[in-house]
Amino acid sequence: MKKRAAKIAVLIASISTLAVLTACSGPGSAGNAGQGKADPNAKVTITVGDEPTADKKADRATFLQHVQEFEKAYPNITVKPSTEYWQAQTFQAKLAGGTLPDTMNVSLTYSRQLIDNGQLPNMTPYLKQIGLLDDLNPLALKNVQDSKGDVYTIPYGLFSVGIAYNRKIFQEAGLDPDKPPATWDEVREYAKTIHDKVPDVAGYAQLTTNNTGGWMLTTMTYSLGGSITDKSGKKASMGRQTRQALQLLHDMRWNDDSMGSQFLYNQDDIRKAFAAGQIGMVLQAPDVYDQATHLYGMNPDDFGEGALPQGNGQHGTLTGGTIAMFNAKATPNQLLAAAKWVKYMNFQQYFDKDLAVENAKSSVASNTAVGTPSLPPVKDSVYQRYLGWIKDEINVPLDHFAGYTSSKLPLIPEPADAQGTYAALDPVVQKVLTDRNADITQLLDQASSTIDRNLAQQR
Repeated sequence: MKKRAAKIAVLIASISTLAVLTACSGPGSAGNAGQGKADPNAKVTITVGDEPTADKKADRATFLQHVQEFEKAYPNITVKPSTEYWQAQTFQAKLAGGTLPDTMNVSLTYSRQLIDNGQLPNMTPYLKQIGLLDDLNPLALKNVQDSKGDVYTIPYGLFSVGIAYNRKIFQEAGLDPDKPPATWDEVREYAKTIHDKVPDVAGYAQLTTNNTGGWMLTTMTYSLGGSITDKSGKKASMGRQTRQALQLLHDMRWNDDSMGSQFLYNQDDIRKAFAAGQIGMVLQAPDVYDQATHLYGMNPDDFGEGALPQGNGQHGTLTGGTIAMFNAKATPNQLLAAAKWVKYMNFQQYFDKDLAVENAKSSVASNTAVGTPSLPPVKDSVYQRYLGWIKDEINVPLDHFAGYTSSKLPLIPEPADAQGTYAALDPVVQKVLTDRNADITQLLDQASSTIDRNLAQQR
């Protein structure tokens, strides 16, 4: 187990940027008989998703190496890898048909809906059996538990949204690179300054496509003290804060001309542009650092991350992450084996000092980030022990994340039916940024009707 290759950090990062899922069956519609009676020594075969495709040779080789090492550590378990990953067009049918792998990675966003709809197996007994349950981050567990406290998935890859910025561009614009904007008024001011003083750079850019426009509009709404749905999660509830966020974007785009000329960004494209020095500021979680520097060549010295800017007081930031989802049609023995696989792939370094150091050293050798600030998947005492193990290998400029790591902002979960909600809001953000005369109130009324219909279908 201690010989695992340490490119796992890159592999997990690539998996955790997945978009999210929806669900459709009623409560209690899924389950597996005899839960908690799994035999840890039984011969069992499991399918595991998210195997990198053939065009990603290095990641695929690493993944398959992990499979071999896992099978050596657990001789009674046979792993059949699958390139299956979440896709909106086919997920619901595959979920209903039980054709998904025994475990695969999806977003934390819809864990609550899947639990309420009875589409996930109760994993509590298996997590206890492998000794993982008590060491998980209690904040994350709140998003994957039912009213009785039973746990249905394993959360990891946790994040909260902040603002990424280019320190070099800040310096060129005469801004202090150690003082990222703390308010939306400062974002607008800084963006205009960058536009005026640094040629061919968008002072601020906004995600707008593939549900990311609605995602970031929701984030902005939270930061202004608003919400997207009501407390019950059954009805749209967008008020002045959402209108204020859109008006801010409108004014930065049309009055200040500080958002450049590209207004149809997905997550990957905006990260490429940011890494290339074409954007001064953009809303992102800290994991953008890894992708910007490792994949797209950004100078680590140029990267900065601050807390999510606030307006109308201090309110909070959106949080989310990745879950290892399990197939409710799997047998108890398969679920136990799948839980062991997830622990092995995503958690083992938090409990094995030699592996933690080996992974960190290997990551440093491959020019991969070590120590990027994040919300840990394990409880604080376990995480601090892990950081102590790898302290000599951390190669991330932690002081450039000070604005983010020092933040005490409350963490606000994503809204009900998050991806459907975000999809309904994408066109609103796009319209505001491409039509100077867009009617914000009318656009939000139309989006609210769509969100209400979507939420009604979930009940």
